[in-house]
Amino acid sequence: MSLPLQGKVALVTGAGKNIGRMIALTLARDGAALVVNGRSDRAAVDAVVGEIEAAGGRAMAAMGDVSDPTVPPRLAAEAAAKFGGVDILVSNAGLRRQTSFLDMSFDEWREIMSVALDGAFLLGKAIVPQMVARGGGAFVALSGISTHVGTPNRCHVSASKSGLEGLMRALAVELAPHRITCNALAPGAIDTTRGAAAGARPAVNRPIPLKRFGTVEEIAAMVRLLVGPEGTFITGQTIHVNGGEFLT
Repeated sequence: MSLPLQGKVALVTGAGKNIGRMIALTLARDGAALVVNGRSDRAAVDAVVGEIEAAGGRAMAAMGDVSDPTVPPRLAAEAAAKFGGVDILVSNAGLRRQTSFLDMSFDEWREIMSVALDGAFLLGKAIVPQMVARGGGAFVALSGISTHVGTPNRCHVSASKSGLEGLMRALAVELAPHRITCNALAPGAIDTTRGAAAGARPAVNRPIPLKRFGTVEEIAAMVRLLVGPEGTFITGQTIHVNGGEFLT
């Protein structure tokens, strides 16, 4: 019995840990071959590849900083050489910093913007032609609740995620004739392991009606819906997964 994503190839950025890792594992579980990207932690990426292969799936490691204009074309070429091309692109890579606006340097502003927003643009430029050639695809960008509610000391993160949502709306219309869906997914407070550079988790001053943090499995399940056969009529949307913390 074939799996729902059998024959599909997915590239997930920032897939060495947390949400990206679970997205990669979930798509692989349902039959997709995975291109697992990370910026520098090769051991973490190799561990995800190993998990997928141990479960009987297919995967490859593809290292590189997606904000570097030379990297996404290389990732696309490596995916094409190994698996024939990409059908599903999940732009999850992003940096988290907490710096007040008055103390923020332009270099830090550009660093945060470049990974989340420029990286998604560069990945799309490299991967969408493969989707077109393969008859369609799905592009999902990971946004977040901060851009909708306003979070102190993260204006660069909020701006980058706002840009991602705008990019997905525009591409949803432009790429629809090619049968490519484009959506953003905005997690709320998710139980993840935070890196040192991210600082302490920002205080949640809004009540979460479901009275708990979300899980990486819940975020991965929504990505799986958007990129699978059940999600082909969903495009141009920002899907909120936040336990009711923010209501559209």
